[in-house]
Amino acid sequence: MRTLAIAELRDIKLGPSIVEYLTRIEETLKPFGGRYLVHGSAIETLEGSWSGDLVIIEFPDGHKARGWYNSAAYQAIRPLRTDNSQGDVILVNTVPPGHRALDVLS
Repeated sequence: MRTLAIAELRDIKLGPSIVEYLTRIEETLKPFGGRYLVHGSAIETLEGSWSGDLVIIEFPDGHKARGWYNSAAYQAIRPLRTDNSQGDVILVNTVPPGHRALDVLS
């Protein structure tokens, strides 16, 4: 089952550290099969409020997603993001093909 790393980033201080983070992050994704699905695209809020930029990275599975996040390569650049933005980061598994809304009741 594919796993998504989802981040809502707020109060981003654009500067040399964020540029370095953006320059280096893609190399950290490659060994784990990570790829961007959403990266700072415009958000249309339909309900509630949204205050940040959305980033969604897809991985082949949860093991690869956790491997990427905990890797030495990613942990080395993580402070470039966390020292220059606020945000929340989660991992979530996708549903299998054919999933129906009622399946959550099983």
